Amino acid sequence: MKQAQTTEAPKLCRREFMCACGCTAAGAALASKGLVGTVVAAEAANRTTGPATVRCAFLYPPTASLKKAGYYSWPGSGFDAEGHQKAYLPRIAAIAQKLGMQIPMDEKPLHDSAGVARFIGQVKQSKPDGLLLIPFYKGTWASVVRIVKETGIPTVTLATMGILLNPHINQLYRTPGVYLISSLDDFDAVEYGMKMIRTSRQMKESRIVSLAGSGGQETAVAHLGTRVRALPRKRFAEEFKRVQTTDEVRALARAYQHNAKKVVEPSEADVLDAAKTYVACKRILAAEKGDAIMMDCLGGIRERTFPPPCMGFMSLRDEGVPAGCQNDLDATLTMMLVQNLFDKPGFQQNASSDTEKNHYYGAHCTSPTKLNGPAGPAEAYVLRTHAEAGIGTVPEVIWPVGQEVTMAHYLARKKPQMIVYSGKVVGRCEMPPAGGCRTNVALTINEVSDVCDVKGMHQTIFFGNHARQLRRYCQLSGIPVIT
Repeated sequence: MKQAQTTEAPKLCRREFMCACGCTAAGAALASKGLVGTVVAAEAANRTTGPATVRCAFLYPPTASLKKAGYYSWPGSGFDAEGHQKAYLPRIAAIAQKLGMQIPMDEKPLHDSAGVARFIGQVKQSKPDGLLLIPFYKGTWASVVRIVKETGIPTVTLATMGILLNPHINQLYRTPGVYLISSLDDFDAVEYGMKMIRTSRQMKESRIVSLAGSGGQETAVAHLGTRVRALPRKRFAEEFKRVQTTDEVRALARAYQHNAKKVVEPSEADVLDAAKTYVACKRILAAEKGDAIMMDCLGGIRERTFPPPCMGFMSLRDEGVPAGCQNDLDATLTMMLVQNLFDKPGFQQNASSDTEKNHYYGAHCTSPTKLNGPAGPAEAYVLRTHAEAGIGTVPEVIWPVGQEVTMAHYLARKKPQMIVYSGKVVGRCEMPPAGGCRTNVALTINEVSDVCDVKGMHQTIFFGNHARQLRRYCQLSGIPVIT
């Protein structure tokens, strides 16, 4: 077997990319003053491992051997397997480049038992993050199944139309650890398959900075492998006090005010403090080499040791940095998964219902505004005080009516689970007369007839109907979906 061709992409991690972009109001305000550049320099050295690697192999016998035998079976005599492989190679290489991955591709196709055995041995030795198997002949399907079973590595299989029959498809279509694509040269699906494998690698390499209680040791989340660095909550209070009212901070506060539809309760001093919470969060993330942050924010707000960090969390999420309220690990992990898979920030919220309209009602005192992702436009927002404490500055983000959404909630257990729903924004409640948290959204939910049956609390809502894609990720990653 010829040596696998390696497609290598630039080794730029998401943390570095997002900081380099400086694409939020906070980033734009601070980049011109040099603050973001300082953070980038501190964070750029954090990456210690290489990009995600997926081993790719084609499976088919030489066309000449089928011509000699006089019978081709599916896909038939008019199918040019060698030509298809030649056409596929640059498209797969482009995906690798786009996603910053390595996808070594074997030039010689697998078609006999000895070659398959050698391939399995190589995979077991090199231990890539995943496999991409591309059969161009129905008769090689048994080899695909064998590779999946014997390697136990997450596998994306692409079979163009006219290769497989339903009995073959159903062998692996719902198998944990497999993402089977039976469609006409669907490279968008292949890209998502690669992104799913890359996400699992990113989650394993990522660190959440947790600010709660008296701190503790760094631990790893079962199944995902994400590290959680536990720091005392007072660390944030101390860092906040160190942030001076500099030109950079004033510029960010002005951006918060200028971009808001209106300012209701907060004073200028409140908005300045809100800008300082963003700077404090960024400094802690840089110092602790964190990819996400979560905090016992309500404890600090109640004790008045620091103001609500809700605007800081808004800006972080707008940049693509997950920020979890109330030190909720499940919610923070969910936002990380969503960000890595779909490049969109999540809205962690409290679950409620309008029982008469049968609308799900979610609300919290922070939300991202760049709900289509860091490069997209910001949704409108109003500056308010924290609803429960009556102090500080928080965003009341206006979610657009008619927008399709997904709701997800990862349950971090020894045997993890995922909650997945889809729906549509149908409205919101003005405050007053309504109570609850400042940003609120009313949804219809597709998967239940009664919204009171929706499971979970602090679930993540994000733009787009990605429920099916999220379920496919869970299947590939061995995470049961319980909805």
